[in-house]
Amino acid sequence: MGEVALSENAKEVLAARYLRRNSEREITETPEELFAAVARAVAHAELELGTARQAAHWEERFLHLLTSLDFLPNSPTLMNAGKPLGQLSGCFVLPVEDSMEAIFGAIRNMAMVQRSGGGTGMSFSRLRPKDDFITTTAGKASGPVSFMEIFDCATEHVKQGGKRRGANMGVLRIDHPDILQFVEAKKSGDRLRNFNISVGVTDRYMNAVREKDSYDLVHPGTGTVTGQIDAAEVFGEIVEAAWQTGDPGLLFLDAINRDNPTPHIGTIEATNPCGEIPLLPYESCNLGSINLAHMVYEEGGGKIDWEKLRRTTHDAMRFLDDVIEVGRYPVSTIGRATRGNRKTGLGVMGFAEALVRLGIPYDSETAIETADEVMKAVSEEALSVSRKLAEERGVFPNWRGSTYEKRGDRVRNAARTAVAPTGTISIIADTSAAIEPFFALAYQRSHVLEGQTMTETNPLLLEYLRRYDLDVEGIMGEVAEKGRLSEVKGVPTELKRLFPTALEISAEHHLRIQAAFQGHVDNSVSKTINLPQSAEVGEVEKAYWQAWEMGLKGVTIFRYGSKSQQVLSLGAGEKSYSYDHASQCDRGECEV
Repeated sequence: MGEVALSENAKEVLAARYLRRNSEREITETPEELFAAVARAVAHAELELGTARQAAHWEERFLHLLTSLDFLPNSPTLMNAGKPLGQLSGCFVLPVEDSMEAIFGAIRNMAMVQRSGGGTGMSFSRLRPKDDFITTTAGKASGPVSFMEIFDCATEHVKQGGKRRGANMGVLRIDHPDILQFVEAKKSGDRLRNFNISVGVTDRYMNAVREKDSYDLVHPGTGTVTGQIDAAEVFGEIVEAAWQTGDPGLLFLDAINRDNPTPHIGTIEATNPCGEIPLLPYESCNLGSINLAHMVYEEGGGKIDWEKLRRTTHDAMRFLDDVIEVGRYPVSTIGRATRGNRKTGLGVMGFAEALVRLGIPYDSETAIETADEVMKAVSEEALSVSRKLAEERGVFPNWRGSTYEKRGDRVRNAARTAVAPTGTISIIADTSAAIEPFFALAYQRSHVLEGQTMTETNPLLLEYLRRYDLDVEGIMGEVAEKGRLSEVKGVPTELKRLFPTALEISAEHHLRIQAAFQGHVDNSVSKTINLPQSAEVGEVEKAYWQAWEMGLKGVTIFRYGSKSQQVLSLGAGEKSYSYDHASQCDRGECEV
């Protein structure tokens, strides 16, 4: 095995978070050794389920997947595979029931998950409302938001895997009596710092908003109506809070549960921290992303290598199913639920870079068509692999009674695809994050390495400036200050068109890209709908409506400048412009 071609930033991230260290904190592992250990550990599933020859064959295939950077799994797999901890899943949903024992049991479970590197999502909709009478003590309930603060405090002191800060998703149903308190919970900027929050809305509620009608608030314990409230008034509060702070997002619960493959097991109430994996209570999911930038060959104007994409999908899907088999779970209940449905979240990264190499502007109709075609190919191959694995290894245990049984479709995995934000793994792969456009062409990234700021300049832009025989040094000097190419003079229009940045793209186009991918995704899609600082509240409202009408499962709106702390800063020079990326990932630090 030769040396893996890694950027300097990739080497820094691997050294800071992934490579093995001794008791003196000295690095004792190379990136090549890390990838070899991961491939060997995951391929052990082939030995358990097959033969030694099979295991050797797939270890070699998996090693090529990783060292080529054609595919990378979520961070816990890279961090923990082949190591004593052995917890490989990135996403978890934990139930929070309405008793002190259950609430503090959930806090314990959350801590166990987060110390092993996972992110947690929780619905607080089952907790009784604030000031509700407590019969056992004759006291008053403090309500969901107050308990969320206890979860938040616990997360603050349990760093994920000792290597990254914890991340949570907190969900409350729109009909919970404390919904307005929840919506306003993050407005001050100093509460629930380790939470992304999303309101779980229903089609019935959205129709009530449209009809300017009121709707019922329902006590979660008794099911009785506690009052009525104007639907549009609540929607206005949600929109205003999102405009101010980026929170809350919306989860469209009916769209999510229409695609729930195991409704006989339960109803989905929450997602992982970045929203791309809706899960049942105690389920976890492991994620992985195909590097689309490596699925393009540029001869003849740039074309997608469909055969390579399908081959990579095939191997990646088997890799993720093996991860379920060899992974160790922090709570036994999680292990049973996860293996019961065997959900995976195979997605993509490098979409923006792939578009450039194809000669397609991100903000074009052709980009939407490409998104549709690419994800369709990934989804079809992933389904084909899951069917073959079912023949070889058996269907997922909860198959009987599932939507798959009803249509006679024998699959190994209840869900296969998702689009995660790919925060640090896209840095390792040296490509653009997930399906996002370029945030900027030069920027500073904080909160990735402890106490450090990483300066990043888009290497693809450098490559294309040289291709066009332009003044690289002069142009990059301006880009380093401004972060974007559109404002730089002397650059051909066709080149500027290939490099639009997030704030230069309309909210509707962001949503249409998300919808194109969602059309071929079993789980959901993490995507940020970016708005400029000058955007008005009405633009947030319009985007929320469009997201619901497009049939999306969730939506995150982020207006430039609406957070006091930023992960990315536009420009790499002294005159950098603050910008908080927030790709749902910054609502939870984008750790996938």
